[in-house]
Amino acid sequence: MSLAWRLLARPIISRLDSERSHDLALGALSKFDNSNYGKSVLSRMFQSPDLPIHALGRLFHHPLGLAAGMDKGARALSAWPALGFSWIEYGGITRFPQDGNPKPRMFRANSEKALVNSMGFNNPGASSVRDSLISRKSLGNWPNVPVAANIGRSKKVDNEQAPADYSQTLDTLWNHADMFVLNVSSPNTPGLRDLQQEDLLENVLSECTKIRDKYSSDKPILLKLSPDNDDELISEMADVSIKFGLDGIVATNTTISRPEPKNTQSRIAFSQSGGVSGRPLHKRSVEVISNIYEHTNGKITIVGVGGIDSSDSAWSSIQSGASLLQLYSGLVFNGPRVTSSIVRGLKSRVKEYGFSGVSEAVGYGHR
Repeated sequence: MSLAWRLLARPIISRLDSERSHDLALGALSKFDNSNYGKSVLSRMFQSPDLPIHALGRLFHHPLGLAAGMDKGARALSAWPALGFSWIEYGGITRFPQDGNPKPRMFRANSEKALVNSMGFNNPGASSVRDSLISRKSLGNWPNVPVAANIGRSKKVDNEQAPADYSQTLDTLWNHADMFVLNVSSPNTPGLRDLQQEDLLENVLSECTKIRDKYSSDKPILLKLSPDNDDELISEMADVSIKFGLDGIVATNTTISRPEPKNTQSRIAFSQSGGVSGRPLHKRSVEVISNIYEHTNGKITIVGVGGIDSSDSAWSSIQSGASLLQLYSGLVFNGPRVTSSIVRGLKSRVKEYGFSGVSEAVGYGHR
């Protein structure tokens, strides 16, 4: 963590409402997004070293990407690589525009390095996002790293209509991302997690894979799971994912479980509705990664997300079976240098273990 972040930026941001500070930071970064000079300055400050890995049919400069939720509307899409990320996930995006849940809906528990959010897929809708991405491409301002789109169910749509809702959003965004994540696990849309049950999930995946067939494309489709599922359901979802030819699983979304609060601020945060992300989630995320890797014999790509804020937590996710990683809360609590710090640490671990590359470390804890 840089001295400037510790002494200047973080104390100011920590005094603001969590969502307000998020919006201010994203607004500032979007200014750099529109400036090649600005992005080059950020890159010189925060660029991560290379630690290449092949996954999902693509080459990533290193495993660490930006998780969904940080840049919902893809406002700063081209600036994130300048902060050292090797791939980006925008969204969640729904077919219809929606405001999300009432504010306040984001809270910090600083002592636990955790966030609580009940955002509710606030976004401008798939058509609006598509149009902004078309404009971005026309200006030559597209990132030089893989881009994923996170897709959720519209709140006004019930689960019987969910397959069509997901597939139409997927169709709208198909030409504006390199891969897609089907989010059936957010705790902040009523009834959404019911879509993780086998029969409902199969209906969603059937319609979404038809879109891929329509375009005769090999773009990866991944499924994002809840950490609150029991191991049996997680294994069933992995089986269904393989059955329908999905390319990967994102493990995991936020959790509705709560750690023991360390102080009043944390007690207030954890009393709010919504999902917890950050450090308290890491242990369960690693358990889910390990479960999926063992159950599938490593046959499906796993993206590890949840509490990754150091090279130690990143390494444990990789050794448990994750080929790729994402962070969100780690950026909030540790600042923009966290990405390069983690990748440098991973590179040292690869050398320490005598691996020829990071891919050899994936699932090493199971050998």
